[in-house]
Amino acid sequence: MANQVKSEKDYSQYFQPPSLTDAKKRGKEEIAVHYDFMIPEDMQGFGNDKFYMIRTYGCQMNEHDTEVMKGLFEQMGYQATEDKEQADVILLNTCAIRENAEDKVFGELGHLKGLKAQKPGLILGVCGCMSQEEAVVNRIMQKHAFVDLIFGTHNIHRLPALLKDAAFNKEMVIEVWSKEGDIIENLPKKREGIRAWVNIMYGCDKFCTYCIVPYTRGKERSRRPQDVLAEVRELARQGFQEITLLGQNVNAYGKDFDDIDYKFGDLMDDIRKIDVPRIRFTTSHPRDFDDHLIEVLAKRGNLVEHIHLPVQSGSSEVLKKMSRKYNREHYLELVGKIKSAIPDVVLTTDIIVGFPGETDEQFEDTLSLVREVGYDMAFTFIYSPREGTPAAEMEDNVPMEVKKTRLYRLNEALNEYSKASNERLNGQIVEVLVEGESKNNPDVLSGRTRTNKLIHFTASKDLIGKMAYVKVTHAQTWVLKGEIVPEPLQMSM
Repeated sequence: MANQVKSEKDYSQYFQPPSLTDAKKRGKEEIAVHYDFMIPEDMQGFGNDKFYMIRTYGCQMNEHDTEVMKGLFEQMGYQATEDKEQADVILLNTCAIRENAEDKVFGELGHLKGLKAQKPGLILGVCGCMSQEEAVVNRIMQKHAFVDLIFGTHNIHRLPALLKDAAFNKEMVIEVWSKEGDIIENLPKKREGIRAWVNIMYGCDKFCTYCIVPYTRGKERSRRPQDVLAEVRELARQGFQEITLLGQNVNAYGKDFDDIDYKFGDLMDDIRKIDVPRIRFTTSHPRDFDDHLIEVLAKRGNLVEHIHLPVQSGSSEVLKKMSRKYNREHYLELVGKIKSAIPDVVLTTDIIVGFPGETDEQFEDTLSLVREVGYDMAFTFIYSPREGTPAAEMEDNVPMEVKKTRLYRLNEALNEYSKASNERLNGQIVEVLVEGESKNNPDVLSGRTRTNKLIHFTASKDLIGKMAYVKVTHAQTWVLKGEIVPEPLQMSM
């Protein structure tokens, strides 16, 4: 698939655009797992005395992909820099989930054009989810021909070879695999801080009508349990305090195994026994959230009492048009089961307003569901069409002013529940993972509770990277304030 092509060439032979029809043809092709990854000999030391910079957009999966690329760069001898003037390689690791994410990337490319003119030897690359879209690659080739390298989400392990091609060829290097590749284990990763992300699976088979992810990330494929557990154990040995398991739909983990019966609940039960203070996961799809997983999460320990459970809409009619494969009643039944098993659970969600055809009554269904569930927080979005998805073919007939009004009303309701939830913590002692100084005041420390609530307090900076116990003294809508206390015998989570 690796090819060098001039910008004026027809690149269709090199790049297979996302296709709903082709993407749904997901047979039982066996995904091989490779354990023998090594930096090619001729690329070891290639980056000596050189610098790289990666700008990352989008979700935790992209952040984790960046950790892998940093690991690859540093095994080639490159050093990290935040100074684009110093960088010998600049990569934009892109997100395709919303239009404004693409706008930011093209805006950044515009800013980098002058730098590329000043430093012709600079290698400028675009990778990540946007690279998997035909229209994006076409636009880069036509209007940003100064870009040296384009690669996608399935061939990150090929970065050393692609860099070599880009360095020694004067033509744009494009390698985008529309069909997902095999699972490559033992890739180097550069992790920083006290929290780590661990991919447990890749891709998504749900095909929600508004979502581009099944095309940019490919079909669902799970890492073998022993590989995930080995990585988590190694992170525990390295002293990481919190690990987040990643997947486009973690609840589908293991459903593609045909030789073992081992699902996400089994994985969580095994990880629960590893000595890491906190384990989180994202993101969940309600359709695949089964009773066994709830039973395991209720065992607590290092499994925290926070679940992100995207609903997208409170209207069964809209959910059907979104192809979410559950309805309002099913979602509320699931919430009831979770709350029954974990009474102090904190639920957060994702909600889209203004989906094509959404009526006032259907939006009111979303508001009433928010009130019934009582979310502590939500990521809320105005619907915008993504080219190549079925929803983009639907009539986008909700006026923008109506969308904005609905978003405002939704956020007002969410703020009310968030503040009420925080106020219930007044006077309680919570376990806090101390992350660092507050962004606004270096004399104040900032950390998160088990339920992922942000809390600020004054204490010694020696606590950064450690667990502390904090009494909540003041609750605001999005942040708690507190004071450090000795470790209590019993405490609230």
